[in-house]
Amino acid sequence: MDVRHYTISLNVDIAQKTINGFAIIDFILSQPTNVLLFDLVDSFNVMNVFVNGKKAAFNYHNNAITINLPASLPAGKASVKVEYNGKPHVAIRPPWDDGFTWTTDSSGNPWVAVTAEAAGGKLYFPCKDHPSDEPDEGVDMFITVPKGLVVAGPGLLQKVENKKSTSTYHWKTNYTINNYSVVFNIGKYKVARRTYTTINGNKVPMEFYVLEEHADKAEHHLELFEMFAHQEEKYFGEYPWAKEKMAIAETPHLGMEHQSMNAYGNKFRYTKIGGQDYDWLMHHEFGHEWWGNKITAKDWADYWIHEGICSFGDALYTRDMEGEQAYINYFKKSSLGIKNDKPVVNGKDVDEEAAYISDIYSKGAFFMHTLRYVIGDSIFFPALKQFATDPKYTYNNLVCTDDVEQFFSHASTTNLKPLFDLYLRTTQKLEVHVLRTGVNKYLVQILNIDMPLPLDIVTDAGNKKMVINKKGIEIMSNMLPQIDPDMYYLKKLIIE
Repeated sequence: MDVRHYTISLNVDIAQKTINGFAIIDFILSQPTNVLLFDLVDSFNVMNVFVNGKKAAFNYHNNAITINLPASLPAGKASVKVEYNGKPHVAIRPPWDDGFTWTTDSSGNPWVAVTAEAAGGKLYFPCKDHPSDEPDEGVDMFITVPKGLVVAGPGLLQKVENKKSTSTYHWKTNYTINNYSVVFNIGKYKVARRTYTTINGNKVPMEFYVLEEHADKAEHHLELFEMFAHQEEKYFGEYPWAKEKMAIAETPHLGMEHQSMNAYGNKFRYTKIGGQDYDWLMHHEFGHEWWGNKITAKDWADYWIHEGICSFGDALYTRDMEGEQAYINYFKKSSLGIKNDKPVVNGKDVDEEAAYISDIYSKGAFFMHTLRYVIGDSIFFPALKQFATDPKYTYNNLVCTDDVEQFFSHASTTNLKPLFDLYLRTTQKLEVHVLRTGVNKYLVQILNIDMPLPLDIVTDAGNKKMVINKKGIEIMSNMLPQIDPDMYYLKKLIIE
């Protein structure tokens, strides 16, 4: 089954904390079948299911709708409509816990948010919930709310239909989209706008759906947003959704990478980098427009591609604003948070809960730091941008760790598989052996990787970059050599 498009039409009853409406799933079958399966969390009343316009029998349990057809459905295009209502799961600790957040702003206005990264779209609409299948033709969302409230959603706003007591917002995406980004936020919003010019010269609406009570903060926040966008484009290429918009919506939870409408809830708590205001949350979630939304892992096992490379982009901002030494210090500090108790890539076809460990952020980013050092800036940075802009790895074409490994191996004309295996598929550190072999003589060798690697080695003569393998090299020094002083590797030193 290849999902092509979702239509989601829901009335949101804020007083009752319920939703009521329907979803339509358009898809293509590669072969005939008499069974269809869609995911939907067990918190709803499913009233009717229609297959190609005809009412169909179904079972709804174990978070799934199973449709057993009396006759085989042929290969080709098909459509399923599900009518349903009920109370969606309430998030306990969003955004780390998924669900709806029903709350109010400080003025007492309703404020609703949806987070679904772990649970996926099945949290509130029937879908095929797996990262390997995104709707190629996008999503249409029709969300009806009490009049006076605003709905912020993905893609472009097509129309607002006002009735006596309600408003229906129609949002439409022009691109494929992962189902956990198919969410909406509701609030007493004002929309601050400006026009952003991309690295390729395209004009893109830049918008901030900000609570009315914080409207005075919006312009400065958009200034930062624009600065972050230019920096991300420098390394990763043009903003991915140039035919839609670049936007954020203020949310009661901390934030999430929702395609073309990132959730922002850091409450304008800026720090300083390079003397400028900096919002780490906005920068990180915006980086996911490339790593996660444009470049998407086909298996949860490869989610370090989303979080690790995106977090590496956060470090590059420090490098741009404060210089190389600040960047080096950034990774020295971040290395302290690496747990290294499970491999970053722990097999294949794992579920999201098993894949989502903190090291996909910290160790994933550190691995990119190591990779940059190993292959050198003249290869690394052009290759990074090329990967992020190559149609083979973007939008409809999903990726895995092997794709990243093979791409950088080709770009560097080096077999990087041993490096990827060591740092991503095991919990080992690089073992460096320093053996004193005589007066002022030392043998330096690496023990647990079958490839030569560059190492910065400091002796009394200064710092020198040398290529080391298992055989090792002999070094003359009046002092014990210092290995990798700037910490480009997670390593274990064995000194004898």
